[in-house]
Amino acid sequence: MKRLSFILQKEFRQIFRDKMILVMMFAMPTIQLIIMPLAANFEVKDIKLVIVDNDHSTMVQRLISKLGASGYFRIVGAENSFPAALKYIEENRADVVVEIPAHFERDLVREGHEEVALSIDAINGARAGIGGAYLNSIINDFSNSTELDFIREAQQVSAADVPVINMTYSTWYNPHEEYKYYMVPAIFVLLLTLIGGFMSALNIVKEKEIGTIEQINVTPIRKYEFITGKLVPFWVVGMIIFTIGLLVARLMYGIVPVGSLWLLYLFAAVYLVALLGFGLLISTYSSNQVQAMFLAFFFMMIFMLMSGMFTATESMPPWARVISSLTPVTHFVTVVRMIILKGSTFGDVKLQLGYLVIFAIVLNGWAVWNYRKTS
Repeated sequence: MKRLSFILQKEFRQIFRDKMILVMMFAMPTIQLIIMPLAANFEVKDIKLVIVDNDHSTMVQRLISKLGASGYFRIVGAENSFPAALKYIEENRADVVVEIPAHFERDLVREGHEEVALSIDAINGARAGIGGAYLNSIINDFSNSTELDFIREAQQVSAADVPVINMTYSTWYNPHEEYKYYMVPAIFVLLLTLIGGFMSALNIVKEKEIGTIEQINVTPIRKYEFITGKLVPFWVVGMIIFTIGLLVARLMYGIVPVGSLWLLYLFAAVYLVALLGFGLLISTYSSNQVQAMFLAFFFMMIFMLMSGMFTATESMPPWARVISSLTPVTHFVTVVRMIILKGSTFGDVKLQLGYLVIFAIVLNGWAVWNYRKTS
């Protein structure tokens, strides 16, 4: 028992002597526990609507006001034609197009019923299904409201359960709302994130542990050459894994990228440089592999859960969206889905490429600056 007591004392002293270990053990899980339940939830909010109003009547204005006041939808545009409204969905600026037909109010009064057409971006099948259900509920509620009693009286139908406004809708890019089309592209991102984040984070610190970093430090090699030498092998491995992922998606799930394959590889290449830079940055700050692994795990968990990989970023509170936009994973997840499922072009995703290039420059520059050849 005495020897066991000595061993326990030694281990506790060793743990509490290392401030980084204390931070990782207590602060990081606490921060994750605070952030994750608030940011990652399956409630669907902030569904972006584009209205195509071909009637411009008072009744349509009431219906639009009711949709906007529901708290679930945000009207981001009003267009005069369906092709113009569809551009919003193609450019990822809207989720649903609501098309009101011409003479909507007149035909509703005369015929007693009318139809509203919905076109829903169904890349995220769950979000599309829930958004469609919300719209169905609100339009049915409007249809059964006292505002339309005069129509039911004119048509001599008294039952409130007779719908006055019917709704037809179609889903785009994922017509069967299958979850695999939403998740498989995200798995590509997960693969590259694991390679870029974890493997590179353990690299430089391993040199520190086995002592070879001292030998490298006495050589005339420059800092940026050292970081580049560490980055390139993992970049090559990451691109090979990305290619394997595309083949598996095609052979197992039948998912073939609709957009340009070269554009997809361009984004994967830049994203890997950014993630590898982040991993190497962690490695320069850590003094052993345990620290590097915990730091990488802490940040990667936040990056992945707040990236829109599993839950929609639009449902997050504003502060969480800001954090989400400051991670390269969020932009890459968006782009991979847009290129693979929508067939988006370079013009549609050039903004995200700019973000990834900035991340790559900043993170790799930081890693080079922080690497101390005298350590």
